[in-house]
Amino acid sequence: MIPMHSAVFVGGLGRRLFDYAVAGVFGTAIVRAGSASAAKAQPALRRAAVSAVAGGIVLSRRLGTLTEEARLTAGDLVAEARKRLGEEAPPPDGFAHTGGHEH
Repeated sequence: MIPMHSAVFVGGLGRRLFDYAVAGVFGTAIVRAGSASAAKAQPALRRAAVSAVAGGIVLSRRLGTLTEEARLTAGDLVAEARKRLGEEAPPPDGFAHTGGHEH
């Protein structure tokens, strides 16, 4: 069995989440472009377009939450692995050169 490095796992998951986010952004852009012309057409089309954009916003927020959860989980796994190896985990980005205070 080949050991899976956490960065590869997170990279794959991050890539998949990135692909979903890009699809959502482009889908939202298409819907918004269509909603401009739909406003001139029929009110039912406008309502459908607004509903689609609202769905895109909700999806975008959910993907952001999932991405953050995946990032935190990966960080926890890496920190635990370093601890198991007897290594000290590096400080979070932004803290290394500022004496522990983020600016």
